[in-house]
Amino acid sequence: MLSTSKIKDKLFYGWVVAIAGLVIGTLIFGTRFSFGVFFKSLEGEFELTRTVTSSIFSVYMLLCPLFAILGGWALDRYGPRSVTFFMGLFSGLSLLLTSQVNSSWQLFITYSLLLAIGTGATYTVVMSTISRWFDRKRGLALGIGSSGGGLGTVVMAPLAAYLIASFDWRIAYIVMGLITGLVVILLSMLLRKDPSEMGLSPDGVRATSDKIVMSDKKDEARLVSFSLIQAFRTRSFWALSGVWLSFSFCLHLLITHFVPHATDLGVSAAEAAIILGLTGSISIPGRLMMGWVSDKIGRKVSAIACALLQSGAMVWLAWAQDLWMLYLFAVVYGFAYGGFDSPVTALVGDIFGLRSLGIIIGVLGTGWGIGAAIGPVLGGLVFDVTQTYFLAVLIGALAMLIAVLCLAFVRWETNRQRID
Repeated sequence: MLSTSKIKDKLFYGWVVAIAGLVIGTLIFGTRFSFGVFFKSLEGEFELTRTVTSSIFSVYMLLCPLFAILGGWALDRYGPRSVTFFMGLFSGLSLLLTSQVNSSWQLFITYSLLLAIGTGATYTVVMSTISRWFDRKRGLALGIGSSGGGLGTVVMAPLAAYLIASFDWRIAYIVMGLITGLVVILLSMLLRKDPSEMGLSPDGVRATSDKIVMSDKKDEARLVSFSLIQAFRTRSFWALSGVWLSFSFCLHLLITHFVPHATDLGVSAAEAAIILGLTGSISIPGRLMMGWVSDKIGRKVSAIACALLQSGAMVWLAWAQDLWMLYLFAVVYGFAYGGFDSPVTALVGDIFGLRSLGIIIGVLGTGWGIGAAIGPVLGGLVFDVTQTYFLAVLIGALAMLIAVLCLAFVRWETNRQRID
């Protein structure tokens, strides 16, 4: 097996970090996004309404920002290896215990709480760590790392559907818990906090004692960073919080209720899971392409274009009745939601710098968690009242238009302090 020093000599180690982040995200986000596949099993097993069933996921997502903040603080202080190790440990434990519950209230402990401890900091840890390893190729690298969210849907949702159909939902959680816990713990050993640990600079430039000569003011700005308190005082921080809240609201409303919605239209649960998985698979080229595009033409314009596409796709879904219409929705929405993620995350590092990036992304994740908590519950409530998801889907489309408005208020902040 190659040592990290040998790997370093063969390629820039930042790409190893990005690929490790990809696999970690595949398992953890795939587990998160597969909740919709378990939805009707849990609803039937414990005789719950869709509002209550949705609230299991919503409470989980509401708790995730707390552990994202703690994880971001621990990341900035201790590095990604120890944080990711505990993430894998608690994620596996959560799913194993969830498979053994015999009352619905226990799900709020084994799933909502323990899985939040295990997965809440995933995005913060993966994206902050990758951001530190790259500068000019940050958009592309984040596109690779964030593709775990899409690939996870492709891999874990169909796996969950197969295990539930072949065995039951309890066996499905046991298998997913063992795989997720063990692999994430092993991959945590590959992570390094930043290039300086290996005598490198971002993008693979060898570190020297000479000062880097900057070619323009934008390059000079890359050497300085915000603290969390300084970030709080900027308009861009609150605008980005609104962006993530709106995006998360729409996305989690969809991933929680798409399978129940499709089966209500007469689609089998297995095929509905495949369509949901398609959104994830199409999101991967969206992340890579728009991450690369954002490096070339700018983060804001790339993100706004993808947000508008998502809004249009949600409007289409509201009226979709036929199977081909659901597949077309999955293609358009999947590319757009994947393409939205990389530019927005890269924008955070561009604006606020790297010194406190972990905790800044963690705190920004509060908006993400609020959106993820409200979206599924509102979707379930709208269905329970109207017996249809039509209005809920249109509200999701409106949320992405609000994200566009918030992006318009994001700007390049200049009140930075130099890192010596």
